[in-house]
Amino acid sequence: MKRVLILGSTGTIGCNTLQVIERFPELFAVVGLSAYQNVERLAQQARTFQPDYVGIRADQHEELKNRLGRDFQGKVCDADRDLADLCSLDEIDIVVIGMSGGAALEPFLAAVKSGKIVAPANKEALVMAGEILMAEAQKSGAVIIPVDSEQSAIFQCLIGQRREDLKQVYLTASGGPLKDIAAKRFDDLTVDEILAHPRWTMGPKITVDSATMMNKGFEVIEAQRLFALCADQIKVLIHPEAIVHSLVGFCDGSVIAQLGITDMRIPIQYALTYPQRLSSALPDLDLTQIGRLHFESPDEQKFPALRLAFEVAHRGGTLPAVLNAADEVAVDAFLNHQIRFSRIYGIVETVVQRHQCQDVGNDLGCVWEADRWARQMAAEEIRKLQS
Repeated sequence: MKRVLILGSTGTIGCNTLQVIERFPELFAVVGLSAYQNVERLAQQARTFQPDYVGIRADQHEELKNRLGRDFQGKVCDADRDLADLCSLDEIDIVVIGMSGGAALEPFLAAVKSGKIVAPANKEALVMAGEILMAEAQKSGAVIIPVDSEQSAIFQCLIGQRREDLKQVYLTASGGPLKDIAAKRFDDLTVDEILAHPRWTMGPKITVDSATMMNKGFEVIEAQRLFALCADQIKVLIHPEAIVHSLVGFCDGSVIAQLGITDMRIPIQYALTYPQRLSSALPDLDLTQIGRLHFESPDEQKFPALRLAFEVAHRGGTLPAVLNAADEVAVDAFLNHQIRFSRIYGIVETVVQRHQCQDVGNDLGCVWEADRWARQMAAEEIRKLQS
């Protein structure tokens, strides 16, 4: 029986993880659940799975307790302060990180230091401090099995392969919601238009990042950290069908790809059951129905965020943390109708260019200082646009 803690249980990743666990009650037990503010859904999940721990912001504790009722035996924790401690508990085997943003960094670090199996769907922690996280995982013996479909695909393609034979990794991207919209229209796009992704329902932040292709840029840095790659070993391919999730090329010219229907439950289940593969009860991939698969290079003139992310990946140090923080602030400003969509990239680029890059080493304080500085600089750039 594997004992699972799910951080961000009320979001898409968390809900899909619980669906997978529900299919295999003999294999998994839910020990802990956490959310940021969705009290109603968290209470429903807690009543169903009866975890020992539930976490939410302190100002929502009373509401959660009232919804759970007196019969609930679990402990209510503070999602802002207690998650790292939960990740360190001996009674937890697997930590699924479905929460977004830099807030996942401390729990992620605690989980790897404790030698857990960590199944991250969070890009930001690996972008900010991937070198530290991977170094600590190597020390403790923690196993990191990514849940994002692209990183899961690379992980699967590398199983049984000699790492010295790896030549190139190809991350696929659908092209985002603006693939077929002219760049001259970007100034006029509203928040509602950007959030109406044609293929997937995601959180607001990741949907905006998908539109700018910054999300794919973060995946480039994430892959660099997860698989100890040079930035030059990573390429991005636009693949509208979203059937090939990633490809890995080897020195002999062979390319191995992982294909599957677009359903997050497949990589989530693989992370939970690794190294086993169990039936998902999902439809099989039928390539005869798809007919053709298309691939093309990304338009970095139209989506310069991807080019900027590659530059940051090449330079490393504190720049990835700066990129992440500046993007969070700029995207939040757009979502709150403070800036136009087309201004997001300019703000992020300006902050990255102004930063004096430093080596991170094993200094998490250096990462947080870069994060704080970038947020301050991005906020200043936003104020300039509003004045």
